Amino acid sequence: MTLTVYGLKNCDTCKKALKALEGSGVAHRFVDIREEADRVAKVPAWLEAVGEGALVNRRSTTWRNLSEADKSVASEDPAGLLIANPTLIKRPVIEQGAVIHVGWTPAVEAALLPEAK
Repeated sequence: MTLTVYGLKNCDTCKKALKALEGSGVAHRFVDIREEADRVAKVPAWLEAVGEGALVNRRSTTWRNLSEADKSVASEDPAGLLIANPTLIKRPVIEQGAVIHVGWTPAVEAALLPEAK
């Protein structure tokens, strides 16, 4: 099964994940979350799978630059906020069939890399 990695080309965490996947020979394809991803379809599904807390990057510069009104929208309409501001999506988002992984943590590495298990 080929993994689909959603992220940004200039994101250090995405680069680290892609390098690890390539080094381990794990089949994957990269989709730029800002330019190529169908966020209208993907974001609601990701939110349902992992929840707002895992998907909204509240430590990002984009989050810090939002108005308080926009930040309050995060709990009311997180999908709309993430669709409009793709840099608020915690990255990478990795689809492994029906399983969704967010970020590049030791747990995600263990789940995806054969030698990490």
